[in-house]
Amino acid sequence: LPFSAAANLRPGAEQKVVFITARVHPGETPSSFVCQGIIDFLVSHHPIAKVLRDHLVFKIAPMLNPDGVYLGNYRCSLMGFDLNRHWANPSPWAHPTLHGVKELIIDMYNNPKINLEFYIDIHAHSTMMNGFMYGNIFEDEERFQRQAVFPKLLCQNAEDFSYSSTSFNRDAVKAGTGRRFLGGLLNDTSYCYTLEVSFYSYILGGTAAAVPYTEEAYMKLGRNVARTFLDYYRLNSLVEGPLAPTPKTW
Repeated sequence: LPFSAAANLRPGAEQKVVFITARVHPGETPSSFVCQGIIDFLVSHHPIAKVLRDHLVFKIAPMLNPDGVYLGNYRCSLMGFDLNRHWANPSPWAHPTLHGVKELIIDMYNNPKINLEFYIDIHAHSTMMNGFMYGNIFEDEERFQRQAVFPKLLCQNAEDFSYSSTSFNRDAVKAGTGRRFLGGLLNDTSYCYTLEVSFYSYILGGTAAAVPYTEEAYMKLGRNVARTFLDYYRLNSLVEGPLAPTPKTW
């Protein structure tokens, strides 16, 4: 794929960056399938993917806790840390993956040629249904409303994503998470979310039927997350050739 031909990758070009992380909690395996769906779509030959590559830069860290995954831990790293509570001051010795990713994010944030516009951390939820998001609370009402735009668009594209389950909070217990810490660090043009997806199933709108998640359904949610950036940045008119109508099950 001719990635190097994209204007947004040429030296000195301004870049809009979407930063995505997953699997900070090793036992939340669905997050890897969602992330895989995002990656597979973005590197595909699909015309939407091409437009996204031409206009956005996606940085993806698909596994923030590889040692915990290798050991079969549910939540902690090799050293027993819940990495998603140490974003404020990660140690290069005790939390090396977190430290490296945070340094990269801060370097990009301080680069005048880079606009770090989205941070999305992918998780799985053991009690709630559907896919949904957590966002942050801001005193600025206009910023708070702008933050709701992306999950609303995602709800239109993904039948398994629930905007009604999406919530915005600043609970003290969540203060060390990526979403909370980076939401306080980055400026008001950056949006930070936790994307959650049920371990179990999703409920289709207007019905009471629970549809069990499969690996393919998780990856489909990932594809729909990627596609939603097309709507968010209003790039639809740049997609080459007519596209067949895209149902919510796309």
